[in-house]
Amino acid sequence: MIRILVVDDNPAVRHHLRTVLEQHDDWQVCDEARDGQDAVNRFRQVRPDVIVLDFQMPEMNGLDAARIISQQAPEIPILMVTLYLSKQLSEEARRVGIRGTCAKTDIGCVVDAVGALLREETYFPH
Repeated sequence: MIRILVVDDNPAVRHHLRTVLEQHDDWQVCDEARDGQDAVNRFRQVRPDVIVLDFQMPEMNGLDAARIISQQAPEIPILMVTLYLSKQLSEEARRVGIRGTCAKTDIGCVVDAVGALLREETYFPH
């Protein structure tokens, strides 16, 4: 079973991501976090196989959280989802250790992207 940590400040988005991801038989959302700091703390506790992380959140944004997590566990792939996807943001994400980016407007790409990360590929459609 692949264990996924979902991070977003909006409970409805977390619920939607959980629903979409758990349609895959071998995937389970093992925990959720509401901001970047919460993501860092929960990652340390649950050690997920993959992290799906929002970019814009209170307390600590997704890039800062991903930077900390990638330094501590570079083997755990991180997918960043955002409403504000751009080539510049994707390049910055790649620099901090994020292995893929998806637009929230194309929630179906999240499943494709998580699959790619689990195959040790990257996912940067921009």
